[in-house]
Amino acid sequence: MASHQSSSLALLVLTLTALLISPAESLTCTSQTFTNNARYTNCVDLTQLTAYLHWTHDQSNSSLSIAFIAPPAKSDGWVAWAINPTETGMKGSQTLLAFQSNGAMTVKTYNISAIGPIAESKLSFEVWDLSAEQSDGVMRIFAKLKVPGNGMTVNQVWQVGASVTSGVPDAHPMQTANLNSKSTLNLSGGQTVTPSGGDSRTKKKNIHGVLNVVSWGILFPIGVIIARYLRTFESADPAWFYLHVFCQVSAYAIGVAGWGTGLKLGSESQGVKFSVHRNIGIALFCLATVQIFALFLRPKKDHKYRFYWNIYHHSIGYGIIVLGIVNIFRGYDILQPANKWKSAYIILIIVLGAIALLLEAITWIVVVRRKSSKSTKPYDGFNNGEGRQ
Repeated sequence: MASHQSSSLALLVLTLTALLISPAESLTCTSQTFTNNARYTNCVDLTQLTAYLHWTHDQSNSSLSIAFIAPPAKSDGWVAWAINPTETGMKGSQTLLAFQSNGAMTVKTYNISAIGPIAESKLSFEVWDLSAEQSDGVMRIFAKLKVPGNGMTVNQVWQVGASVTSGVPDAHPMQTANLNSKSTLNLSGGQTVTPSGGDSRTKKKNIHGVLNVVSWGILFPIGVIIARYLRTFESADPAWFYLHVFCQVSAYAIGVAGWGTGLKLGSESQGVKFSVHRNIGIALFCLATVQIFALFLRPKKDHKYRFYWNIYHHSIGYGIIVLGIVNIFRGYDILQPANKWKSAYIILIIVLGAIALLLEAITWIVVVRRKSSKSTKPYDGFNNGEGRQ
């Protein structure tokens, strides 16, 4: 029922949005028009950042007329489109970047020779008729340029940023959409091809996310629920213990695999850092490793140190759950998958929480009744001393 209502609400929002947005922000480039009445032979809906490219390629003189459209990350931010003659990413891209300066739109050119602060510079090919405009929440860049390379395909990169400081564009976000905003453009047919390396990297990120959700976000909490509540029932002993160990050891093994893929992704991401997500991941690995060793250091129930061991074991266990869930949501913010995956995990956490609350109530009732039964149980002749002669 809730899912049906959510779907109906989403459909209503999309419908209202489609009715209210202007042609420049429409869902496909084919319905977009320009105030300068410019017309282009081809257009394409770019794969990331809700961006669009219109162009006309004149093969006779290797010139390209383009109109690039995208919403900036914030209203006072910037948008950029670039051709990279040598690579498929940002480094080496010859960039046209637009932002608002002193109340008017301006376009500047940047040769991105390295990852880091940028400075205005000439491009490696000729560019002219630069202009830009802003309305209806989007910015548009218009330009003509000489096409480098073989003249039939180009590596294009596009980007959006949130702010400009003293005429210098500030760094753009490092979300998945920003990192994947690149493709190879076929000038004759209008098709874009995402580089295979981008697909491979996205697959690695998805694997990293799935492993960590299953580990820290599902198996580990289930293992804690089993240990906390099933042990109350005498009939579940010792099965609860083996189930608990199975869940936690499995969670640790899967979590280590997820942690390893995260380290690999980090080593392959020059200039891209998600420090908080990374540090929490390292903390989780360390705490979980200590927790696994607790299996080999567990004192017997009647040992004088068992009380302190329980405090240490339980504290680390609950800490892992909290850190794991927090880091999973940080991962969702970085990876930005379809909303259904984040919603599904939220529902799962709510269900596990509801099960824990129900079991909490049931086990309290069992414990109270058990204590009450023991305190009211009549003494027999032996236990009350009458059996002694």
